[in-house]
Amino acid sequence: MEPDSDSQIETKKKKRKKLHEKIRVLDEHQDTEPDSETHIETEKKKKKKRKKLHAEVQVLQDELPDRIRVLDEHQDTEPDIETHIETEKEKKKKKKKEKRKKPDTEVQVLRDEQPDTEVQVLQDEQLDTKPDNETQIETEEEEGEELHAKIQVVQEHPDKTAPLVGYFPSGFDPDNRHEPPRVRAFRNRNQPKRVQLVVSPNGSKVDFVGTSYSGAAATGQVCTYALGVLDKETQTLKIVPIASNKIFRLEPRVGGSDSSDKEPSSLLQEEHTAETMENRIRELTQLYGTKKSITRAKKSDALKQKVDASSEQNLDRKMKKVVINKEALESAAAPTARNIPPYDSSATTPQQAYPLDKIILNGEWDYLVDILELSQVGAEVAPNSYPSFVYNRIHKLGEIQDEVEKQQLACIFSYINHLVKFKDQHSLDGSSSAKNHKIPRILRQKFSTMFADSASKWLSAEKNALLISYVLVLTLFADGFRTDLSDIARDLKMSQVKLRTHFEHLGCKFKHENKLLLATLPVPLQFPQLRQRRRR
Repeated sequence: MEPDSDSQIETKKKKRKKLHEKIRVLDEHQDTEPDSETHIETEKKKKKKRKKLHAEVQVLQDELPDRIRVLDEHQDTEPDIETHIETEKEKKKKKKKEKRKKPDTEVQVLRDEQPDTEVQVLQDEQLDTKPDNETQIETEEEEGEELHAKIQVVQEHPDKTAPLVGYFPSGFDPDNRHEPPRVRAFRNRNQPKRVQLVVSPNGSKVDFVGTSYSGAAATGQVCTYALGVLDKETQTLKIVPIASNKIFRLEPRVGGSDSSDKEPSSLLQEEHTAETMENRIRELTQLYGTKKSITRAKKSDALKQKVDASSEQNLDRKMKKVVINKEALESAAAPTARNIPPYDSSATTPQQAYPLDKIILNGEWDYLVDILELSQVGAEVAPNSYPSFVYNRIHKLGEIQDEVEKQQLACIFSYINHLVKFKDQHSLDGSSSAKNHKIPRILRQKFSTMFADSASKWLSAEKNALLISYVLVLTLFADGFRTDLSDIARDLKMSQVKLRTHFEHLGCKFKHENKLLLATLPVPLQFPQLRQRRRR
């Protein structure tokens, strides 16, 4: 039985007092009232009224003690609401404070109004470390609970498209539109990392286009992006790599038939031209560069300067007065007759036989650091971006401890790459990947002077043989003068039998080792005799 409220109990007490008062008045009235016809009630009415009043008093006397006792017990055990009951927010705050003070033990004290205070200490069990190397993370929720999740790293699959992440710098919000926009992604067949993302809102002539190779994505990047997906049911956090490791900047463009067929605007292309970038770098070097870098930039500019017409005329006048030494000219023309780089026939080591500083000049080393920078960053190299000879040997850079030796080998790889791409650009059977290859200006001028023919776009047979000789000498340096013919023959689009003849003209010998045909360079150099055509 639930206890009555205070007001109900008080009302019943007052009612009981009134009944007792009526009974007392009746008893007194019965003893003192005179016998009168107008004031005396009949005995029957008095008895009935007296019985009724006694019955009500008896009922109240039976019920009230029990109700009062229950109420008193309830009041003794119930704490004061205003002074002793803590709200849920205060309890949560206490728990958080106790966790910060004692991370291994959680103490919760519950105080009641009873004289004996109950203290209950709840101590968490220490988490056992698992023997396996599974990584776990703990996420604290608002309620103070902890979520133990396993991290699962998903590797990028070549046959599947990774998630594409982009943002709208213009403030466009696709969620505020009635219909979701049309999203398309395009990938270059020859260069899979060149991706274009096109978002076309319905009913709009403006498309939002982002690429992984132009604009903000063309700047240097040393970090890696990934997407995290937390599944609370399975308690797993999946880390997924994003497409091309780029965050697409979706810029508005006026839509046409298909925005994916359009290359970046002419303004963007102009900004990233080699000449414009060189001018900017030159200005920054003059303003903020060190003395060493300024001196190096001046030497580079001196090599790139064009000769004036007046100076050419003065040079022609002086050359007419010079006495020509035919013997010295014939000896100097000997390497050209053999279509080989400058050499030293009296050299005692293979490195001295073809001096490397006469093949790669001092001012050219600074423009051959592209492969070294990729190796230092640890970026992945696409198989079709470099010749197979270079691609199959880039891993050697990570094995070399000496920084000078590593830089020299990386520059040799870069020089071979530029030579092979220059040959493909000026040959009918050249690969399509060489069309967009950019050769540094200082090297392009040198290659055009040494190998190109001003009367034709394509290389002549003699110039082509000379270029191949330069490539083969650099392959000997890269492989420690023990070169396998298979990779470089594939890059030069020649058979190994035909390529063997070019190695022989350099003074190389061949030997079989582990079922491989290797070209070596014994010293001193011994060239095959040149066959001279008889005059008719």
